Amino acid sequence: MKRYLRSVSTAVILVLTAVLVLSTSLQAAALEGEAQNRELVVGTKEAPPFAMKDKDGNWEGMSIELWRRIAGKLGLQYRFAEAASVPSLLDGVRTGDFDVAVAAITVTPAREQQVDFTTPYFHTGTGVAVQSDRVASWMPVVRSITSYSFMQAIGALLGLALLAGVLIWLFERRNNEGFGGGVVRGLSSGVFWSANAMTQRVDASIIPVTLAGRIIAVIWMVVSVIAIAVFTAGITSTLTTKRLHGMVNSVGDLSAVRVGIVQGTATEDALSRMRVKYRTVASPKEGFEALRKGTIDAFAYDRPILAWMIRQGGLSAELSEVRFEPQDYAIALRSDSPLRKELNVALLEAEQSDWWNDVLFRYLGQTTN
Repeated sequence: MKRYLRSVSTAVILVLTAVLVLSTSLQAAALEGEAQNRELVVGTKEAPPFAMKDKDGNWEGMSIELWRRIAGKLGLQYRFAEAASVPSLLDGVRTGDFDVAVAAITVTPAREQQVDFTTPYFHTGTGVAVQSDRVASWMPVVRSITSYSFMQAIGALLGLALLAGVLIWLFERRNNEGFGGGVVRGLSSGVFWSANAMTQRVDASIIPVTLAGRIIAVIWMVVSVIAIAVFTAGITSTLTTKRLHGMVNSVGDLSAVRVGIVQGTATEDALSRMRVKYRTVASPKEGFEALRKGTIDAFAYDRPILAWMIRQGGLSAELSEVRFEPQDYAIALRSDSPLRKELNVALLEAEQSDWWNDVLFRYLGQTTN
């Protein structure tokens, strides 16, 4: 009897499991069919060359063309709806105002907690735009000359000259009239002599006469030649580099300049982690305007968008070689969206096609990202 009851229980459990699986499959299929039959609301924003409007107000760009291709392949009906920023796009997806969001949307851990993402379709990084105006680029040189590190170097040289002058005075004050005549006169003569020796302009009327003084003098002459040579080479190299390339030649230089970023972007999180101070602007256009006015020294944003805006807009700015914070662009979806798998398959097929290489070449002049 117990064996019979156990068999019946097992059969009931199997039937219930099958019913549950079938119900789940039917529900998923229904949701998927509903998503395909109804008109999807696709959120987007201006982010050239990924999403932008033509003169007639129609959307175009790399991300827009990619969405149209995969939507056509999947038979999806849709309409575009514009948002002001990436955060508002993601909020719209999270609240259900948008079914998907398509633009230059970077995948970050914080954003993954709000919405879901497809597989990335474009890989890039954060770039830095700087002024290209050579007159304005003299400002980095002025800031370098008045910087704390420059003053430290000058102070070190003066300190060495003062030390050499004091030592010469201590050894020469009793046997050399040129360093005698009281503490003030003797010290001033010693420092004046060491400064002349450092610049290779020794006054023959005031020379050390004691053995110890001459040893100090020889050592100081050799040390001063090396110190001046190193100082001159370092300053010349630094000022030439900053004059020709500006103040941002590496990621480390960002800490020493006024950096501007677009508020609410992934760059804000990246610079916060790097502990780099920054100023926020509302849009990339405002960032380039601030760069032109000189209120910021560098503008950090998605590198391909910076390159596009500089090339297309005729802006008086140039893209530096600095690149940091790798970024992946993807399509944002609701966390419960049944379209994710189909979109991923379509994205992978499109990304590996010659069509996508043609799109990359038309917009960016390259065939890989």
